[in-house]
Amino acid sequence: MGREAGVTTDALVIGGGPAGLAAAEVLVAAGKSVLLAEAKPSVGRKLLMAGKSGLNLTKEEAGFGAAYGTDWLAPVIAAFGPAEVREWAEGLGQPTFVGSTGRVFPEAMKASPLLRAWMGRLSHAEVRTRWRWRGWESEAAAFDTPEGAQTVKPGVTILALGGASWARLGSDGAWAGLLAAEGIELAPFRPANMGFENNWSPHMTPHFGSPVKGARLTAGPSQSRGEFVISQRGLEGGGIYEVSAAMRDGAPLLLDLLPDLSVEYVAGQLAKGGKESIGNRLRKRFGLTPVARALVMEFGRPLPEGAALATLLKALPIRHNGPRPLDEAISVAGGVTRAAVDDGMMLRARPGVFVAGEMLDWEAPTGGYLLTGCLATGRWAGRHALQYLG
Repeated sequence: MGREAGVTTDALVIGGGPAGLAAAEVLVAAGKSVLLAEAKPSVGRKLLMAGKSGLNLTKEEAGFGAAYGTDWLAPVIAAFGPAEVREWAEGLGQPTFVGSTGRVFPEAMKASPLLRAWMGRLSHAEVRTRWRWRGWESEAAAFDTPEGAQTVKPGVTILALGGASWARLGSDGAWAGLLAAEGIELAPFRPANMGFENNWSPHMTPHFGSPVKGARLTAGPSQSRGEFVISQRGLEGGGIYEVSAAMRDGAPLLLDLLPDLSVEYVAGQLAKGGKESIGNRLRKRFGLTPVARALVMEFGRPLPEGAALATLLKALPIRHNGPRPLDEAISVAGGVTRAAVDDGMMLRARPGVFVAGEMLDWEAPTGGYLLTGCLATGRWAGRHALQYLG
């Protein structure tokens, strides 16, 4: 059933991802009428995709907020951090557990049970799918819908339209032009948590799909001991994502294949090789896997000898051809700048309009930080929208 033009509601939430649902939850709990508009046929599509490999809700660690690389979100994350995320999930009937790395998951691992329970809590919100926002007509929000053009006149609006990656799931960044036309300051979109392209030599072909484990990756100030994968397209996986922002910004990637051994020890072991080939010495003395040895040949030839080879194994320069395309990135940097919103995430150019989630110019690594950031900014925007309503 369609709505007639000029509908009024206390709160309009545009975007049915985690940030939008979190904002709607705050407003519904306060007894406000909420219209939730989503361009796709259903809500939470990127959340469900994330849950296919195990829904990483947050991470328990000291200094959690430092992962966001800015003090902008410090009070936001302090108000809704890892402990609050776990309490919230368990309040939805989804017990959680902490993995060996501190990452927090629901016991069900999947996102679908949590999303169903969440939508049950939002049953008093009016959800409209296939409603695509096309900007404002004076003070009304305008939409293209299956029933034709519609406008909504809310008391407050929360924009939670996502970033500019995974367009097929709804985050297409099309909103940027609408906000720019209103004079709202935006930072350019850049990929975050993404893979990098490589033009491999033929000898790497047998190693496509092979994981590289136990190494240390360093790019500028960023380090990771996470696993990554050699793919036909290049370098992918969690270890790469943790240092991807520094790589994207120009820092060279160095790979320490023997992070638990000193360069002196490595040099001593290499000297014992006798007439053995370099490959055999790397295999026998250090247990390097075939894919690790292949990387040494790919990026280290012509191989030096002695101490110079030991140094190379501890800091192998990994060349690449830049990030994979923006739409393939797990998340994005860029979007609505800090200067464009006040401390409550309300647009200075549009009083009564708040922004949450990946629309804001922040970034964080994978590992629970992204979802926590979206939940926290959504709730923050919802709380300040509630205050604005009075």
